[in-house]
Amino acid sequence: MIKYNPKSWFFHILSIHKSDTVRILWKELLFIALLTTGITYLEIKYLGDAEWGTNLMQVYSLVGFVLSLLLVFRTNTGYDRWWEGRKKWGELVNNTRNLAIKVASTTHNKEFKAFFARMIPNYAYAMKEHLRSGVILDELDLTETERKEIEVIDHKTSYIAKQLYNELQLLREKNEITDIEYLSLDVNLKTFSDITGACERIKNTPIPYSYSLFLKKFIFIYVTTMPLAFVSSFGYWSILITTFVFYVLVSMEILAEEIEDPFGDDDNDLPTDELCGKIKANVHEILAYQSPPNNK
Repeated sequence: MIKYNPKSWFFHILSIHKSDTVRILWKELLFIALLTTGITYLEIKYLGDAEWGTNLMQVYSLVGFVLSLLLVFRTNTGYDRWWEGRKKWGELVNNTRNLAIKVASTTHNKEFKAFFARMIPNYAYAMKEHLRSGVILDELDLTETERKEIEVIDHKTSYIAKQLYNELQLLREKNEITDIEYLSLDVNLKTFSDITGACERIKNTPIPYSYSLFLKKFIFIYVTTMPLAFVSSFGYWSILITTFVFYVLVSMEILAEEIEDPFGDDDNDLPTDELCGKIKANVHEILAYQSPPNNK
């Protein structure tokens, strides 16, 4: 995720970042400019000052208003998914802290504390990679036995949650914690799977294909036919106007597509790597745990 100062707006206007849609769309912008140049040339040469072209301006104003409403809905839908993902990761940060605090205050067994200090951050790292392409085991603090077991597991976050529950059950059986304390710890641990499920829903449920396809076709047809209405008033300047309108409309669609899946490593995705590091640092501090030198 890109960190920036929202108050230095003039600097952002002049800078061109790698995530800027101009760099992403330059081929499409060139294609649209050449296409509208041909349409404009043919219209000026063979149709001249046709009156129906002037009347089309009113039609395009109305259609443009409808298209803007569709793009607003599209952008809001993408941002809602981005923001919901951020809230779920915020819940994970809070619940990992709360679980670590409860473990630290309910038992003095150093082995149990060390186990939770390893496994709670492991869950965050496994969830991060699960929402991308796969879990990178080098990021996890595992014993050799745990590493061999988790390698053959498909849903690795569930494996880690199971190990945490097994450890809680062992604490209760050894009378390290009471039943009430067990239920208190369960409240926070249960949210781990709930948060993972909510994030999976966001990732695996994109905008319906037919809606996305319709919007793309609508933008393309609207832009490529704009010279029919604009040439009579603006002449060859309609090429520049059409290209700029295409840039604005398609940029909105591209930005919506990027943020609707916020768990990757694109420039505008959530800072999940940073959040995992924060969880690990907080849990280790609460449980007074020091990672072995060979573990990350």
